[in-house]
Amino acid sequence: MGRNDLTWLFFGFSGRISRMAFFLAGLLWAVFQAFALYRFTVAEQAGGATNIWAMLFWALFFLSVWSSVALGVKRLHDFGKPGIFTVALFIPMVSIIAFIALCFWPGDEGANRYGTRTNAPA
Repeated sequence: MGRNDLTWLFFGFSGRISRMAFFLAGLLWAVFQAFALYRFTVAEQAGGATNIWAMLFWALFFLSVWSSVALGVKRLHDFGKPGIFTVALFIPMVSIIAFIALCFWPGDEGANRYGTRTNAPA
């Protein structure tokens, strides 16, 4: 998997991705955010490290929001649904159910209008 493949996976909106790719990409963002938040909370207040970890956390947060939308759109494309339904990932309480559904709902077998195969751009 090359650099362009990773850029497409995390930030592209075309094509389809599988349940496993969606789950693992979301898990990776959660680990990055948790690490930055942890480092922010244990950094000494007097030093500049607190500000650096806070900025890193917020940068990761905004990148992960964009990436979550892109991942959700591609996951929805995998079973033939339009990407606008990704908004459900940002509604409190509904987001948990939507995430679980996207992790477990099987995609379309074969080609659909969003791509000929899973885990590839259209």
